Amino acid sequence: MALIKPFNALRPQPALAEQVASRPYDVLNSEEAKKEAANNPFSFLRITKSEIDLPDDIDTHSKVVYEKAKENLLQFINKENILFREEKPCYYIYQLVMPAHHSLSGGGNGRSQTGLVCVSSVEDYFNDVIKKHEFTRPEKEKDRIDHMMAIQAQTGNVFMAYRDVIKINDLIDGWKAAHKPVYDFTASDGIQHSIWVVDRDTEINSITELFNTDVPATYIADGHHRAASAAKVSKQLPDSADAKYFLTTIFPASQLAILDYNRLVKDFHGLTGAKLISRLQDDFFITHSPEPVKPSELHEFGMYLDGQWYILTSRKGTYTEDPIGVLDVTILSNNILSKLLGIKDQRTDKRIDFVGGIRGLKELEKRVNSGEMKVAFSLYPVTIGQLFDIADSGNVMPPKSTWFEPKLRDGLLTHLI
Repeated sequence: MALIKPFNALRPQPALAEQVASRPYDVLNSEEAKKEAANNPFSFLRITKSEIDLPDDIDTHSKVVYEKAKENLLQFINKENILFREEKPCYYIYQLVMPAHHSLSGGGNGRSQTGLVCVSSVEDYFNDVIKKHEFTRPEKEKDRIDHMMAIQAQTGNVFMAYRDVIKINDLIDGWKAAHKPVYDFTASDGIQHSIWVVDRDTEINSITELFNTDVPATYIADGHHRAASAAKVSKQLPDSADAKYFLTTIFPASQLAILDYNRLVKDFHGLTGAKLISRLQDDFFITHSPEPVKPSELHEFGMYLDGQWYILTSRKGTYTEDPIGVLDVTILSNNILSKLLGIKDQRTDKRIDFVGGIRGLKELEKRVNSGEMKVAFSLYPVTIGQLFDIADSGNVMPPKSTWFEPKLRDGLLTHLI
């Protein structure tokens, strides 16, 4: 069963929360971070991407960068009183609201998702009570390990999921209804962020107990490198009780939606566009579409080439029904990318690029029409159920399978180790 704990969060003074909160360190490069933090001395990017306060030619993985992060964090706490530490261990409720008109809502009614911010057991990570669905890369792990060791804190929140438990949902909804959030602001990207502090012992104990009795497993949705790094740091700090836990926000499955993650390919691998379409008919039913294709169900794909959109529908018997084989990213990989376009390893092949659904179908058209790419494929998103099935089976997904939005902000809740 899942072992979680409340913790003494390091968090901003309420009046400064909006200025402190920053996008996750891994969704923007150093140049973008520098631009985003310009004229904002309170931005948490000064801690998560501290190279922005150093010369432009600095090696972003050098010791001086991590030391600068430590210096900036201590300044935020001790000199400027931007951040303070909670007096007692608490749970936190984090709600993100995407308005209906937002680009990510796809023109729908918008979305709201609410999760529980806590610290999760590193032992659960090693024992597979916390389940994974992605491989991690050593160089990305090392960066976060070095950052955590230097600043003695976990700034990166691991985005997790679990199968709904009605009692937990009711408890969280009840607390939200009866209390005011300590933070409530709309960020520059239009996403509203609200956080409540659960500081009453009765509710704290109930939450801990419910996870320990009713939640057999939690699942990493986004943040595999952060989790792996925290687990390795715990081995380097065997005397730290705090390091035996890592910062997580856990959402019930009903609150989450995964966005599509689409593909672009630079050439036809020696084929013509017409020949590619002809060869595709072995595995797919193909129809023309007068408009951009956002697939409406599993095993349906959009394809854009030579100024024309097509709908590709997988023929029965051309894929397997196991947790990995049934994924649309696997079907695309096996029956198109590898079989026809010669792309065997999507992690390393320079002929393929990935575009999150956040960018829209117009981005696919633009890059094909410019001549930079020859063909684009739009996919139906992986479902939460599929993610759970794969993690439960001990498998990993193909690269770039899932995209989660909206994303948690860094700096609002930090775990000191």
